[in-house]
Amino acid sequence: MENLTHYPLLVLAAAFVTLWLASLTGSWLRRRNPIAGDDQNEDIGVILAATLTLLALIIGFSFSMATNRYDQRKNFEEGEANAIGTEILRADLLPQANAANVRKLLGLYLDQRTTNADCGASSRWHERRNQFTGVHTSGVLEPDSHRRVGSHGGYRAVF
Repeated sequence: MENLTHYPLLVLAAAFVTLWLASLTGSWLRRRNPIAGDDQNEDIGVILAATLTLLALIIGFSFSMATNRYDQRKNFEEGEANAIGTEILRADLLPQANAANVRKLLGLYLDQRTTNADCGASSRWHERRNQFTGVHTSGVLEPDSHRRVGSHGGYRAVF
């Protein structure tokens, strides 16, 4: 079964119909049993107030989380743009042939990122991914086996 988050309008319609049917059922039950004293009406008022208060809290927290997520995504995109710009500037420090290969890889990566942002998981994105992964990357970086920093192996540019 596919993920229901891929069909938000379907989920919205199903939730709307379900809530509408629940409202009709409650109205029908209320009309069916009209003998209700003042105490019962007062209890329903308290329950209604508490339920609406909880609903307001849920809506408020949802909007707060959405706003925080948007700000976080914006900060991540800015950080990624700064990292790409720094990498493009650092590519000038490599030999000419390697610098051209690094710039080509960065260009393909940027094309892939913008295609991903434009069309999500469409076939065009998969074509760009296959093109990106098919680019020859050897000769740009090689493992630096004689220099170890802690337990991680480093990488150095091939000059």
